[in-house]
Amino acid sequence: MSERLTVALQYLLPKQALTVLAGKFAGWRGGAVTTAVIRRFVRRYGVNMAEAANPDVAAYASFNEFFTRPLRDGVRPLAEADFVCPVDGAISQFGTIERDQIFQAKGHRYATSALLGGDAELAARFDNGAFATLYLSPRDYHRIHMPCAGRLSRMIHVPGELFSVNPATARGVPGLFARNERVVCVFESDSGPFVLVLVGATIVGSMATVWHGVVNPPRPGSLREWRYDEAAVQLDKGAEMGRFLLGSTVVMLFPRDTLAFNPTWQAGAAVRMGEPMGTRPT
Repeated sequence: MSERLTVALQYLLPKQALTVLAGKFAGWRGGAVTTAVIRRFVRRYGVNMAEAANPDVAAYASFNEFFTRPLRDGVRPLAEADFVCPVDGAISQFGTIERDQIFQAKGHRYATSALLGGDAELAARFDNGAFATLYLSPRDYHRIHMPCAGRLSRMIHVPGELFSVNPATARGVPGLFARNERVVCVFESDSGPFVLVLVGATIVGSMATVWHGVVNPPRPGSLREWRYDEAAVQLDKGAEMGRFLLGSTVVMLFPRDTLAFNPTWQAGAAVRMGEPMGTRPT
Protein backbone atom coordinates (compact mmCIF):
# COMPACT_ATOMS: atom_id res chain seq x y z
CA MET A 1 0.00 0.00 0.00
CA SER A 2 1.40 3.41 -0.95
CA GLU A 3 2.26 5.96 1.74
CA ARG A 4 -0.27 8.42 0.29
CA LEU A 5 -3.08 5.85 0.41
CA THR A 6 -2.15 4.82 3.97
CA VAL A 7 -2.46 8.43 5.10
CA ALA A 8 -5.69 9.00 3.17
CA LEU A 9 -7.34 5.98 4.81
CA GLN A 10 -6.71 7.49 8.23
CA TYR A 11 -9.12 10.31 7.44
CA LEU A 12 -11.84 7.68 6.92
CA LEU A 13 -11.18 5.34 9.83
CA PRO A 14 -13.31 5.62 13.01
CA LYS A 15 -10.20 6.48 15.03
CA GLN A 16 -12.00 7.37 18.28
CA ALA A 17 -13.99 4.12 18.28
CA LEU A 18 -10.90 2.05 17.50
CA THR A 19 -9.02 3.76 20.31
CA VAL A 20 -11.78 3.13 22.86
CA LEU A 21 -11.95 -0.53 21.80
CA ALA A 22 -8.16 -0.93 21.97
CA GLY A 23 -8.11 0.67 25.41
CA LYS A 24 -10.69 -1.75 26.74
CA PHE A 25 -8.82 -4.73 25.35
CA ALA A 26 -5.48 -3.49 26.70
CA GLY A 27 -6.93 -3.31 30.21
CA TRP A 28 -8.67 -6.71 29.97
CA ARG A 29 -7.29 -9.45 32.21
CA GLY A 30 -7.77 -12.35 29.85
CA GLY A 31 -5.51 -15.00 31.35
CA ALA A 32 -4.12 -17.35 28.69
CA VAL A 33 -5.54 -15.21 25.87
CA THR A 34 -3.74 -12.11 27.15
CA THR A 35 -0.49 -14.07 27.52
CA ALA A 36 -0.81 -15.40 23.96
CA VAL A 37 -1.35 -11.88 22.61
CA ILE A 38 1.68 -10.58 24.50
CA ARG A 39 3.86 -13.44 23.24
CA ARG A 40 2.83 -12.71 19.65
CA PHE A 41 3.46 -8.99 20.12
CA VAL A 42 6.94 -9.68 21.51
CA ARG A 43 7.79 -11.85 18.50
CA ARG A 44 6.22 -9.50 15.96
CA TYR A 45 8.05 -6.39 17.14
CA GLY A 46 11.21 -7.91 18.58
CA VAL A 47 10.66 -6.59 22.11
CA ASN A 48 13.74 -7.11 24.29
CA MET A 49 12.25 -8.69 27.40
CA ALA A 50 15.72 -9.28 28.86
CA GLU A 51 15.71 -5.59 29.83
CA ALA A 52 12.40 -5.84 31.68
CA ALA A 53 12.28 -6.00 35.47
CA ASN A 54 10.16 -9.12 34.97
CA PRO A 55 10.98 -10.88 31.67
CA ASP A 56 8.23 -13.50 32.07
CA VAL A 57 5.38 -12.51 29.72
CA ALA A 58 2.98 -14.75 31.63
CA ALA A 59 3.44 -12.53 34.70
CA TYR A 60 1.52 -9.63 33.11
CA ALA A 61 -2.19 -9.80 33.84
CA SER A 62 -3.13 -7.31 31.10
CA PHE A 63 -1.59 -5.94 27.94
CA ASN A 64 -1.31 -2.53 29.64
CA GLU A 65 0.79 -4.03 32.43
CA PHE A 66 3.12 -5.50 29.82
CA PHE A 67 3.24 -2.36 27.70
CA THR A 68 4.14 -0.10 30.62
CA ARG A 69 6.58 -2.62 32.14
CA PRO A 70 9.46 -1.19 34.18
CA LEU A 71 13.05 -1.93 33.24
CA ARG A 72 15.70 -3.65 35.32
CA ASP A 73 17.80 -1.39 37.51
CA GLY A 74 20.88 -0.15 35.73
CA VAL A 75 19.90 -0.81 32.10
CA ARG A 76 19.38 2.92 31.41
CA PRO A 77 22.19 4.77 33.22
CA LEU A 78 21.93 8.57 33.22
CA ALA A 79 24.60 10.39 31.25
CA GLU A 80 26.65 13.17 32.82
CA ALA A 81 24.89 15.78 30.68
CA ASP A 82 22.74 18.82 31.44
CA PHE A 83 19.86 17.28 29.46
CA VAL A 84 19.20 13.59 28.88
CA CYS A 85 16.91 11.85 26.44
CA PRO A 86 13.56 11.23 28.18
CA VAL A 87 12.46 8.13 26.24
CA ASP A 88 13.47 5.13 24.18
CA GLY A 89 12.55 5.76 20.57
CA ALA A 90 13.68 7.49 17.40
CA ILE A 91 14.42 11.13 16.65
CA SER A 92 11.64 12.35 14.38
CA GLN A 93 12.93 15.94 14.17
CA PHE A 94 14.84 18.39 16.34
CA GLY A 95 16.38 21.82 16.08
CA THR A 96 15.54 25.51 16.34
CA ILE A 97 12.01 26.86 16.58
CA GLU A 98 11.85 29.49 13.81
CA ARG A 99 10.10 32.32 15.61
CA ASP A 100 7.05 30.22 16.58
CA GLN A 101 7.21 27.50 13.90
CA ILE A 102 8.18 23.88 14.59
CA PHE A 103 9.46 21.71 11.74
CA GLN A 104 7.40 18.52 11.39
CA ALA A 105 8.50 17.10 8.03
CA LYS A 106 9.36 18.37 4.57
CA GLY A 107 6.67 20.89 3.65
CA HIS A 108 5.01 20.85 7.08
CA ARG A 109 5.42 23.20 10.04
CA TYR A 110 3.09 24.09 12.89
CA ALA A 111 2.85 26.82 15.50
CA THR A 112 3.89 26.44 19.12
CA SER A 113 0.61 28.07 20.19
CA ALA A 114 -1.36 25.40 18.31
CA LEU A 115 0.65 22.64 20.01
CA LEU A 116 0.06 24.20 23.43
CA GLY A 117 -3.72 24.38 23.13
CA GLY A 118 -3.91 27.99 21.91
CA ASP A 119 -2.01 29.53 24.84
CA ALA A 120 -0.15 32.34 23.03
CA GLU A 121 1.45 33.68 26.21
CA LEU A 122 2.96 30.32 27.08
CA ALA A 123 4.02 29.74 23.47
CA ALA A 124 5.83 33.08 23.31
CA ARG A 125 8.26 31.86 25.99
CA PHE A 126 9.66 29.44 23.39
CA ASP A 127 10.02 31.79 20.43
CA ASN A 128 13.28 30.97 18.61
CA GLY A 129 13.94 28.27 21.16
CA ALA A 130 14.67 24.57 20.68
CA PHE A 131 12.42 21.57 20.06
CA ALA A 132 12.76 17.81 19.81
CA THR A 133 10.16 15.33 18.59
CA LEU A 134 10.74 11.71 19.63
CA TYR A 135 8.70 8.79 18.26
CA LEU A 136 8.08 5.69 20.36
CA SER A 137 7.53 2.55 18.28
CA PRO A 138 5.57 -0.49 19.53
CA ARG A 139 8.77 -2.28 20.56
CA ASP A 140 10.04 0.53 22.77
CA TYR A 141 9.96 1.06 26.52
CA HIS A 142 6.97 3.35 27.07
CA ARG A 143 7.66 5.25 30.25
CA ILE A 144 8.67 8.89 29.95
CA HIS A 145 11.35 10.47 32.11
CA MET A 146 12.56 13.96 32.91
CA PRO A 147 15.25 15.44 30.61
CA CYS A 148 16.37 17.65 33.51
CA ALA A 149 15.16 18.47 36.99
CA GLY A 150 11.99 20.55 37.07
CA ARG A 151 9.02 21.75 39.07
CA LEU A 152 5.59 21.17 37.56
CA SER A 153 3.49 24.31 37.16
CA ARG A 154 0.63 23.31 34.81
CA MET A 155 -0.89 20.37 32.95
CA ILE A 156 -3.27 20.84 30.01
CA HIS A 157 -5.29 18.11 28.31
CA VAL A 158 -6.01 19.24 24.75
CA PRO A 159 -8.69 17.27 22.87
CA GLY A 160 -8.04 16.43 19.25
CA GLU A 161 -7.75 13.85 16.50
CA LEU A 162 -6.14 10.45 16.86
CA PHE A 163 -4.09 10.02 13.70
CA SER A 164 -1.22 7.58 13.76
CA VAL A 165 2.06 9.32 14.57
CA ASN A 166 4.41 7.08 12.60
CA PRO A 167 6.91 8.72 10.23
CA ALA A 168 4.71 8.24 7.15
CA THR A 169 1.79 10.05 8.80
CA ALA A 170 4.10 12.84 10.00
CA ARG A 171 5.07 13.38 6.37
CA GLY A 172 1.48 13.32 5.15
CA VAL A 173 -0.78 15.03 7.73
CA PRO A 174 -0.24 18.80 8.14
CA GLY A 175 0.13 19.96 11.75
CA LEU A 176 -0.15 16.39 13.00
CA PHE A 177 1.16 16.91 16.54
CA ALA A 178 -0.97 20.04 17.02
CA ARG A 179 -4.07 18.20 15.75
CA ASN A 180 -3.90 15.03 17.80
CA GLU A 181 -5.09 14.73 21.39
CA ARG A 182 -2.26 15.61 23.75
CA VAL A 183 -1.23 16.29 27.34
CA VAL A 184 0.92 19.39 27.81
CA CYS A 185 3.14 19.37 30.92
CA VAL A 186 4.77 22.69 31.80
CA PHE A 187 7.81 22.75 34.08
CA GLU A 188 10.12 25.37 35.54
CA SER A 189 13.82 24.59 35.89
CA ASP A 190 17.09 26.32 36.77
CA SER A 191 17.39 27.15 33.05
CA GLY A 192 13.85 28.47 32.70
CA PRO A 193 10.62 26.86 31.53
CA PHE A 194 10.33 23.75 29.42
CA VAL A 195 7.43 21.71 28.11
CA LEU A 196 6.90 17.99 27.61
CA VAL A 197 3.95 17.22 25.33
CA LEU A 198 2.59 13.66 25.29
CA VAL A 199 0.86 13.20 21.93
CA GLY A 200 -1.90 10.63 21.57
CA ALA A 201 -2.50 8.50 18.48
CA THR A 202 -4.76 5.85 16.99
CA ILE A 203 -5.30 3.05 19.57
CA VAL A 204 -3.35 4.92 22.26
CA GLY A 205 -5.76 3.95 25.01
CA SER A 206 -4.67 6.64 27.44
CA MET A 207 -1.84 8.72 28.81
CA ALA A 208 -0.87 8.99 32.47
CA THR A 209 1.42 11.06 34.67
CA VAL A 210 2.98 10.11 38.01
CA TRP A 211 1.29 13.02 39.84
CA HIS A 212 -2.20 12.67 38.36
CA GLY A 213 -2.62 9.10 37.20
CA VAL A 214 -4.61 8.45 34.02
CA VAL A 215 -5.45 11.74 32.29
CA ASN A 216 -7.56 10.32 29.48
CA PRO A 217 -10.12 8.85 29.44
CA PRO A 218 -12.30 10.72 30.18
CA ARG A 219 -12.41 12.62 26.88
CA PRO A 220 -14.98 15.39 27.44
CA GLY A 221 -14.15 17.11 24.15
CA SER A 222 -13.06 20.37 25.78
CA LEU A 223 -9.72 21.64 27.05
CA ARG A 224 -8.95 20.83 30.69
CA GLU A 225 -6.24 22.43 32.81
CA TRP A 226 -4.68 21.80 36.20
CA ARG A 227 -2.40 24.24 38.02
CA TYR A 228 0.18 23.22 40.58
CA ASP A 229 1.12 26.57 42.15
CA GLU A 230 0.51 25.24 45.65
CA ALA A 231 1.37 21.58 45.15
CA ALA A 232 5.12 20.95 45.15
CA VAL A 233 5.63 18.47 42.31
CA GLN A 234 9.40 18.42 41.92
CA LEU A 235 11.03 15.77 39.76
CA ASP A 236 14.73 15.03 39.37
CA LYS A 237 16.53 14.49 36.09
CA GLY A 238 15.79 10.97 34.88
CA ALA A 239 12.77 10.50 37.16
CA GLU A 240 9.68 8.96 35.61
CA MET A 241 7.04 11.58 34.79
CA GLY A 242 4.48 9.64 32.76
CA ARG A 243 3.67 6.78 30.43
CA PHE A 244 1.75 5.86 27.30
CA LEU A 245 -0.76 3.02 27.45
CA LEU A 246 0.15 2.07 23.87
CA GLY A 247 2.78 4.08 22.07
CA SER A 248 3.07 7.54 20.63
CA THR A 249 5.27 10.66 20.49
CA VAL A 250 6.83 13.20 22.86
CA VAL A 251 7.49 16.81 21.81
CA MET A 252 9.78 18.98 23.96
CA LEU A 253 10.13 22.76 23.88
CA PHE A 254 12.93 24.81 25.46
CA PRO A 255 13.52 28.59 25.49
CA ARG A 256 16.15 30.31 23.37
CA ASP A 257 19.78 29.84 24.47
CA THR A 258 18.88 27.03 26.87
CA LEU A 259 19.84 23.85 25.03
CA ALA A 260 22.65 22.97 22.61
CA PHE A 261 21.82 19.55 21.17
CA ASN A 262 24.17 16.60 21.25
CA PRO A 263 26.22 16.94 18.02
CA THR A 264 25.83 13.21 17.31
CA TRP A 265 22.03 13.50 17.09
CA GLN A 266 20.42 13.14 13.66
CA ALA A 267 16.84 12.73 12.46
CA GLY A 268 15.83 9.09 12.20
CA ALA A 269 18.42 7.85 14.67
CA ALA A 270 17.48 5.56 17.55
CA VAL A 271 17.85 6.93 21.06
CA ARG A 272 17.57 5.55 24.56
CA MET A 273 16.39 7.11 27.78
CA GLY A 274 19.27 8.54 29.79
CA GLU A 275 21.60 9.17 26.84
CA PRO A 276 23.02 12.70 26.48
CA MET A 277 20.58 14.99 24.67
CA GLY A 278 22.48 18.25 25.07
CA THR A 279 24.14 20.84 27.23
CA ARG A 280 23.52 24.41 28.33
CA PRO A 281 25.28 26.83 25.95
CA THR A 282 28.37 28.44 27.42
